[in-house]
Amino acid sequence: MSDAAVCGTSTAELDRIGREVLARHGATSSFLNYSFPPFPAVICASVNAVVVHGIPSDEVVLADGDLISIDYGAILDGWHGDAAVSVEVGSVSREVKELSRACRTSLWDGIAAATVGGRLTDISHAVESSVQRSGKYGIVTGYGGHGIGTQMHMDPHILNYGRAGHGPELVAGMALAIEPMLTLGTEKTRELDDQWTVVTTDASWAAHWEHTVALLEDGPWVLTAEDGGRAELSARGVPVSAIAD
Repeated sequence: MSDAAVCGTSTAELDRIGREVLARHGATSSFLNYSFPPFPAVICASVNAVVVHGIPSDEVVLADGDLISIDYGAILDGWHGDAAVSVEVGSVSREVKELSRACRTSLWDGIAAATVGGRLTDISHAVESSVQRSGKYGIVTGYGGHGIGTQMHMDPHILNYGRAGHGPELVAGMALAIEPMLTLGTEKTRELDDQWTVVTTDASWAAHWEHTVALLEDGPWVLTAEDGGRAELSARGVPVSAIAD
């Protein structure tokens, strides 16, 4: 889907690719028909000022300079996985490129803080601190990461800001979906009349990155990263679980 996110491609076409991938692997969608009103697609396609939960459409066609978040959830053998990437379409502005970079960096800094024996808000604080090091960005309130497993959304809810050392203890066997959402302006959002699409209140652009990570005794295993998270976490001095091999 990332490769297909080029000028002239509709977000509905990206959704069709997502459906083909699910069928090819014998998986089903975490998103399709979720909640009420039922979500009508297998991806959330959120372009520019849309933060999350954008509904794919043949009428939304990507143009040069756009930034699109592709959020995708799959169920295989009863277990859910959830991930999102922000994809630059054509030549984006330096400001937008840095926004996405800051969001992706904060995701990995948050994952690096997800260690057995720590506390839930260690992740929140690591994300917020990373964002502050990158520049002045809005950290979206009201939305965040979550536990994941036999359901897509499970406890605990994971804020992308806050003081470290609070909340539930992080224990081996937890699976968490960590997902920072940043904007070039306000942290405030509103939901459109379709009861899904979430946009910034000041029309500033947003970026969104997400991975699903399992916490194990000997380190994290990033389940939705092809290398298990090894490259990014090794650069941060965090060993990846041996099971990722």
